Amino acid sequence: MSTTSPTERFTDRVTDYIRYRPGYPTQLLTWLQQQGIASQCSVADIGAGTGISSRMFLEAGHPVTIVEPNAAMRHAAEHALQHFPGFRSLSGTAENTTLPPASTDLISAAQAFHWFDQEAIKPEWRRILRPGGLVVVYWNSRLLSGNTFLEGYERLLLEYGTDYSTVAERYNDDESMRRWFGQGFHGMARLPNHQLLDFDGLRGRLLSSSYAPKAGHSRYAEMLTALQQLFDNSAINGKVSFDYETRAFIGTLS
Repeated sequence: MSTTSPTERFTDRVTDYIRYRPGYPTQLLTWLQQQGIASQCSVADIGAGTGISSRMFLEAGHPVTIVEPNAAMRHAAEHALQHFPGFRSLSGTAENTTLPPASTDLISAAQAFHWFDQEAIKPEWRRILRPGGLVVVYWNSRLLSGNTFLEGYERLLLEYGTDYSTVAERYNDDESMRRWFGQGFHGMARLPNHQLLDFDGLRGRLLSSSYAPKAGHSRYAEMLTALQQLFDNSAINGKVSFDYETRAFIGTLS
């Protein structure tokens, strides 16, 4: 399978993904509870990757089944989360989860949602949801402007990213998410989130992205030199703030 396939893009970036990708703000769980998510409801985390989103639910006491097609990422999640008593792992896709019918109370789809066939998943997700079950879709949207670092990082990606423009355009805007849920749309939230990164952390965060040139690429060294210059010009007390807005949408699938 081509490494540009959505299910395989991150196979050789798992270590950086685990160490340097952000989690989600604690306010997200508070908001979900306000939307009617009970403390013990079962969660199917679709496209769970290395388990960043799954950990959030497991630590809150939810039983969680992850569904992840990429073996390297799934094995990383299993290693990190196996000590949670409510954890279970399956090899499956968003369009074919392999979960039994009416088996989950909440479907969670985080950062991977933009890789899914967003119409093909609907009948499958209706099939696995229990009556009254909800779907929450959420991701960290990196801020592109507002200070020297954020704007410089965006320019760096546009200059060196192998297919950055194509991937960046895949994220859904608010209106398209409302249309996706249709009459089942319940609400949305926008929450601040950030990482404070030293240069090693910033380098790892960049290399966790599927569009960043890897070692051996003709522009790899040039990219890292540009990253070091950006860091030197914008770091405060040896760190930069990598800022996001966590966007979340919740509803039913009628």
